[in-house]
Amino acid sequence: MSAKAVLEITGKELLYKHLKCSAPLGNVFKCVGVSQDTNWTQLLLQDHLWLMKERLVVKPDQLIKRRGKLGLIGKNLDLKATQAWIEQRMGMETKVGAAKGVLRSFIIEPFVQHEQADEFYICIYAERDGDVILFHHEGGVEVGDVDAKALRLKVPVEGSLDEDHVKQTLLVNVPPNRRDILSNFLISLFRFYEELYFTYLEINPLVITDTGIYVLDLAAKLDATADYLCKVKWGEFEFPPPFGREAYPEEAYIAELDAKSGASLKLTILNPKGRIWTMVAGGGASVVYSDTICDLGGVDELANYGEYSGAPSEQQTYDYAKTILSLMTRYHCEDGKVLIIGGGIANFTNVAATFKGIVRAIKDFQAPLKEHGVRLFVRRGGPNYQEGLRVMREVGHTTGIPIHVFGTETHMTAIVGMALGLRPIPDRLPTDVHTANFLLNSSTNSNVSHSQDLQHHLIDVAGKQTPLFSPSTKSILWGMQSRAVQGMLDFDYICSRPQPSVAAIVYPFTEDHKQKFYWGHKEILIPVYKNMGHAMCRHPGVDVLISFASHRSAFQSTVETLEYPQIRTIAIIAEGIPEADTRKLIKLANEKGVTIIGPSTLYRPGSVGYVSRSGGMSNELNNIMSRTTDGVYEGVAIGGDRYPGSTFLDHVLRYQDKSEVKLIVLLGEVGGTEEYQVGEAIKSGVVTKPVVAWCIGTCATMFASEVQFGHAGACAHREAETAVAKNRALAAAGAFVPKNFDELGEKIRVVYNDLVTKGDIVPTPEVPPPTVPMDYSWAQELGLIRKPASFMTSICDERGQELLYAGMPITEVFREDMGIGGVLGLLWFQRRLPKYASKYLEMCLMVTADHGPAVSGAHNTIVCARAGKDLVSCLTSGLLTIGERFGGALDSAAKQFSHAFDSGIIPMEFVNKMKKEGHLIMGIGHRVKSLNNPDMRVQILKDYAKQNFPATPLLDYALEVEKITTSKKPNLILNVDGLIGVVFVDLLRHCGSFTREEADEYVEMGVLNGIFVLGRSMGFIGHFLDQKRLKQGLYRHPWDDISYVMPEHMTM
Repeated sequence: MSAKAVLEITGKELLYKHLKCSAPLGNVFKCVGVSQDTNWTQLLLQDHLWLMKERLVVKPDQLIKRRGKLGLIGKNLDLKATQAWIEQRMGMETKVGAAKGVLRSFIIEPFVQHEQADEFYICIYAERDGDVILFHHEGGVEVGDVDAKALRLKVPVEGSLDEDHVKQTLLVNVPPNRRDILSNFLISLFRFYEELYFTYLEINPLVITDTGIYVLDLAAKLDATADYLCKVKWGEFEFPPPFGREAYPEEAYIAELDAKSGASLKLTILNPKGRIWTMVAGGGASVVYSDTICDLGGVDELANYGEYSGAPSEQQTYDYAKTILSLMTRYHCEDGKVLIIGGGIANFTNVAATFKGIVRAIKDFQAPLKEHGVRLFVRRGGPNYQEGLRVMREVGHTTGIPIHVFGTETHMTAIVGMALGLRPIPDRLPTDVHTANFLLNSSTNSNVSHSQDLQHHLIDVAGKQTPLFSPSTKSILWGMQSRAVQGMLDFDYICSRPQPSVAAIVYPFTEDHKQKFYWGHKEILIPVYKNMGHAMCRHPGVDVLISFASHRSAFQSTVETLEYPQIRTIAIIAEGIPEADTRKLIKLANEKGVTIIGPSTLYRPGSVGYVSRSGGMSNELNNIMSRTTDGVYEGVAIGGDRYPGSTFLDHVLRYQDKSEVKLIVLLGEVGGTEEYQVGEAIKSGVVTKPVVAWCIGTCATMFASEVQFGHAGACAHREAETAVAKNRALAAAGAFVPKNFDELGEKIRVVYNDLVTKGDIVPTPEVPPPTVPMDYSWAQELGLIRKPASFMTSICDERGQELLYAGMPITEVFREDMGIGGVLGLLWFQRRLPKYASKYLEMCLMVTADHGPAVSGAHNTIVCARAGKDLVSCLTSGLLTIGERFGGALDSAAKQFSHAFDSGIIPMEFVNKMKKEGHLIMGIGHRVKSLNNPDMRVQILKDYAKQNFPATPLLDYALEVEKITTSKKPNLILNVDGLIGVVFVDLLRHCGSFTREEADEYVEMGVLNGIFVLGRSMGFIGHFLDQKRLKQGLYRHPWDDISYVMPEHMTM
């Protein structure tokens, strides 16, 4: 959603903080919000002592209109009376229009004594080609119909105001002595409105007295999509729900998921005790399902509105689904409940992946779902949808939950009638002959219809002489969207295009290279450029750019694109570009004669000409046309934002001029007024071809409070923008308008058959399209092939929403405070170790972290660092010295002592045997430490093992060996390597987490040296940083520390 209402106190605080006006503004920052939790004592201490000194005004601050007429304003009260006024109304249920709500939030301000003549009305709101300022010299409660009364000034996009123009246009009825101050205020207010990305700002009344200007009542909406531009100026606040609807924590949770995801996840709870719940994929489809439920009499039982789209992951869909299931199993209903899992035909979303997330949630909630008598009705299409439908049917069979599953062979909203008991549930229908992302040329009587020639044709934009597309059109894509590119290439191939329509890709975050794609069975390379200028220079024949830039970067990248005259058409996929930026793009594109399709759009070619808001619903329209007509000539989705780059009329006029188009279909929606232009064109005779039209969103007028649907522009700000009003106007103009979306296909069929009967359309024989090979990934998901993996892993899985260590979510690792030792247990041993074992691992890392700069590994690291090498190179040079002579004795010591102990030979025998064989005993001996100068590291670890381990037989054996060796030399002690080795074997064998075979296997693998490598890496990094910090130069070993010994015959 773009335009979102803010509380009056939020709007006023922004005004007082950011309005730059030379006119004196009164009561600046003298406004406070009060709720049930307000502490009045603290409130007075927070710079609000004026509450005790001034007469006050108090009113609810919950997006309630006409509070004065409803008796919801307390005027000219002292603080005590104000508190009593609030206390009397706090928590009171109030009805405002059709909405019932509880009063919870109030705003208090100073009372301004004034006359009626001091009141004025101001409103600024956005339109497609500019901003409108309404001004009336009489304001207040009785202002009446301001649209009819007020004077109007339209400021074009990127236009400006001057005082003379404002006075001559808006202030002609204002007393002369007030015109200067008002014109100055209006200009400053408009600048404030623009800079903070407001879409609506109303002040009624604005009061002007001899002491200054006072903003008494304010209503405002901000463009929420501009959050990333205005966050610093806006500060922290929350957009409130409409009056009559509570803010639920589940809504906030889904909003948080949405903010963290590249997908779209929306949820509005309408009636938490409702019987009918929905989980719909797609912004347009979600509106259609709500319309159908309401049209069939389910408005009072509809529990929620929401949608998931934009290719959410399995984990994201699981989180969304479990939230819905949790809500719907909270309250019982005698008649049971229904869950409608619907959607149109997806563009890029992997239906199987999202359905697997839903299936996981169903399994988790199977007991409460059965308890509440929940029945599920599923209908979906799109990439890999057959696998998605299969797993959905399967979970119904395994859990015993009634789940009725349908694909594209069933009309999109047919499941609504089934769910409400108004339509019979058919047996399983035959599936369509197409799969994941390609068509199967396996049937001559396929339901899917195509025109004989699927090539694009020259099409002229109304008011622009440049064609949008031709049979040889070449495009550049902005953004690395491999799946979208492959989809376009597959469609080109099906259409029998001689060459791909994608010439190049622009992606600023990589160097120039080439990317591999498929053209039918053949692999091809498409160039990728870092710089747009390079792409344009290398491909001068390209005249279309398709932008997959995010809503944050789409504006700037489109402005850059418009600098290249060769580009005549730009399609913007992103939804949620700030409205002010969108209008600037439209203005700039019109000046340059460039057509913009979008934001939020997709393009689909074919025989009947249709234009839609929704990209997802375009696929559904293609499906409807293929079953009711001879196919689609061309289809365009202009985008779901409030101000798309091109309008419905632009494309309807193109279809009117195309002799190949005989029937025009328009799918509009609630919000905006562009559909009226089409109605006027029909009525005036400019459009003479039959137009079948329907505007979705008719349910909006049935809800008690305002609902923002999935698309940013799908919200009616006045009666004329409602879907009901627009459908009525289109029918009156002469368009063919069905009763509801359910009957849209039948209406198209009737009009089409009439055209065939008249001879205006002569159906052509069907030509089967060529087969596109199945992608390997889809075939694998469908279970058609199998292939051994190149790699196997069992310790970590990063594919889901949350990282897993040996199956344990990372959040649980932190919640249980497992520490580094616990993580090593998971990643090295695939199990949770006892606390004492994890602690021992951490102690080993601590004692092996460093042993001074003189040892070989540290020495190498230091020399490398002083040679100017990077951290990884220096660390590697130190690690490469680790072996049996330095640090690598842990494994050898563990193996030698274990073998001797397991063989049953006594310590003296072991010592004598090793001496006889001429082998050193690994882990025995130290250059510096001895019996008289013990190594405290050894003592610490030995004491810990004795105090905490269940048994230490190998350690005891090693200590007996130490007694023998130190009797010969006092420095032949059990050193830290040896102690770590033997104690670790005791840990593996006796902690209860490993079998004897597993313990021995880990020792053989070399896990003990891993402890030394990991621990000593910390010290090596420390030496690297130390040398850099000390600014040490290149090291050269001194000559006097080198003995030069040359061969005698060489020195003669």
